[in-house]
Amino acid sequence: MCQAFSCIITIAGDCYWKAGLDSHEDIIDLFKPKDKLLIDDKDPADFVRVEINPENNDYLNPYGKWIFKLNGKKPKWFNNKFEPICWIEFEKWRNEVYSSFNWEDIKNPINPFEIKPPKKITKKHLALLKQWDSVWASVRASVWASVWASVGDSVRDSVWASVWDSVLAYCGTFFPNIKEWKYTDKIKIKGYPYQSAVDLWKLGLVPSYDGNVWRLHSKNGIEWEGKI
Repeated sequence: MCQAFSCIITIAGDCYWKAGLDSHEDIIDLFKPKDKLLIDDKDPADFVRVEINPENNDYLNPYGKWIFKLNGKKPKWFNNKFEPICWIEFEKWRNEVYSSFNWEDIKNPINPFEIKPPKKITKKHLALLKQWDSVWASVRASVWASVWASVGDSVRDSVWASVWDSVLAYCGTFFPNIKEWKYTDKIKIKGYPYQSAVDLWKLGLVPSYDGNVWRLHSKNGIEWEGKI
């Protein structure tokens, strides 16, 4: 599997990459119409596939060096002038990708079960739950696809190893530069479409639904259950 940072560099010294694309083949397909050197009909080809990854493969907490690697056999034309070009483009990629999410929020996420919940569940909380009920079905596909398009699967997978709906809604707030969330055309909410779950989360309340009954959980247990 390709890892970020992935790029293609040609014999002419042109380097191609796009934030959100880790696959070399996807990068080739994207830029092939602009550069005939990306047509792979020669042996050796007029381009090479490059990866630059953190030594520990942890994109949020990288330690040690970032490692430069050719993905495939090194052609004779690939001399010392090509690697520095890739490193320059890598810095552009890193600046773009790492500025696209809230670094501190990701490294210090809010744990709702460490927050003192409200003394009483009010109409305000149930209104947030009702809004969440209207949008939660789309959250997995929407946040997953939108974040993937923004930063790529290698970086995305470092943000969470496993997710569920409320967690995923909260994770979506880590990426404020995403303005259009996929698969939300039918959601008539301004701003972040899953903010209701985030607001509950920050109040120490985590919603769940068993197909019949909604519940609001806190560190103390179930605070409320019923139909809305």
